Amino acid sequence: MNRHHDPNPFDEEEVVNPFSICPRLLFLDLASWEADLKRREKEIKQREDAVAKAGVPNDNRNWPPFFPIIHHDIANEIPVHAQRLQYLAFASWLGIVLCLVFNVIAVTACWIKGGGVKIFFLATICALLGCLLSYVLWYRPLYRAMRLVFRNIEKEKVYL
Repeated sequence: MNRHHDPNPFDEEEVVNPFSICPRLLFLDLASWEADLKRREKEIKQREDAVAKAGVPNDNRNWPPFFPIIHHDIANEIPVHAQRLQYLAFASWLGIVLCLVFNVIAVTACWIKGGGVKIFFLATICALLGCLLSYVLWYRPLYRAMRLVFRNIEKEKVYL
């Protein structure tokens, strides 16, 4: 077999420069890309304005101040005539959390003095689940209802 006349597979016959695109075509491509970006930016701005007009609240987390987990702003989101009721509900929820934490502390002291460890784990589980579930199932629905129902009542008063 005589292969000395086969072309070299590693020999580059034509050098292709990827940067040899015509500058005019490159400018037109960039111009269309910029126009597309401006169009998208305008659409996003219109959506943001529509969301703001619809009254969708901005859920920036702001409570507790040292480690923000939830959004809580009674003074700005709840109407003035309902703020006292909402503050009382919030104080009640904080009271539940405080009682559950005190329970864990008391059971820990009992455990240190020689009590069983089962009651400590039960108190810890009860405190964790109690704080979480009381917020999720009781306080948060109440807060959202106050915010939305009273906002809708205020809007209806304007139309009457």
